[in-house]
Amino acid sequence: MEPKVAELKQKIEDTLCPFGFEVYPFQVAWYNELLPPAFHLPLSGPTLAFLVLSTPAMFDQALKPFLQSCHLQMLTDPVDQCVAYHLSRVRESLPELQIEVIADYEVHPNRRPKILAQTAAHVAGAAYYYQRKDVEADPWGNQHISGVCIHPRFGGWFAIRGVVLLPGIEVPDLPLRKPHDCVPTRADRIALLEGFNFHWRDWTYRDAVTPQERYSEEQKAYFSTPPAQRLALLGLAQPLEEPSSPPPDFPFTIHTPKTPGNPSRARSWLSPRVSPPASPGP
Repeated sequence: MEPKVAELKQKIEDTLCPFGFEVYPFQVAWYNELLPPAFHLPLSGPTLAFLVLSTPAMFDQALKPFLQSCHLQMLTDPVDQCVAYHLSRVRESLPELQIEVIADYEVHPNRRPKILAQTAAHVAGAAYYYQRKDVEADPWGNQHISGVCIHPRFGGWFAIRGVVLLPGIEVPDLPLRKPHDCVPTRADRIALLEGFNFHWRDWTYRDAVTPQERYSEEQKAYFSTPPAQRLALLGLAQPLEEPSSPPPDFPFTIHTPKTPGNPSRARSWLSPRVSPPASPGP
């Protein structure tokens, strides 16, 4: 790795890693080469970028302290706010550089995603993006099958949070880091994709590889709760009706809460001495 890249990576890691995040450098060209022009990042190919993901530790090391701080706004998802806060600290740590941050949930006015997070994770070598095309003679016929990233150490127990772009820095000699193919067999890839597409609520697809760490019961309870009811789960708002919710770690939508809740309830639920509500799953 070039000294310039290593130094920048270290500064970003010093800002994010103590809070349960991981950082992986990549070239914009690697990302753009895999996508049609409509999804390209409008930067020169050698531009340096960093993929940011959260590990299971983020819940305790970043989200809980954030919720107990004065930073939380009641109109948007707490996890999105927490991640945005920590990504903004990357800008503060490198004030001499032009930095653009794109969160995984951001979209253009036409609703097209600003970043295809799983593609970015794959080209950065952070996690292998398993797709239907990776299964020879697949069994799904006309069914739509979405792909999913698997981390070599955390399996599916992680989330891609966004990318940090440095438009003024080009690294044409950055070595390509291939993601680890940790689900190499056809049968296991079929099981993974079917688990993700048809049974994501039971969490089992995340164990496609034996993980170093899983989400805690608190995290599972939180992410199993419909987005509009998560503030209520934390004691920050009354629950609202939500007809359905996307799979965990997909972009979340939070409705404006009707009435404030009891802050003491949030503090007690977030305490490690208090058991969380039971969550669905094995």
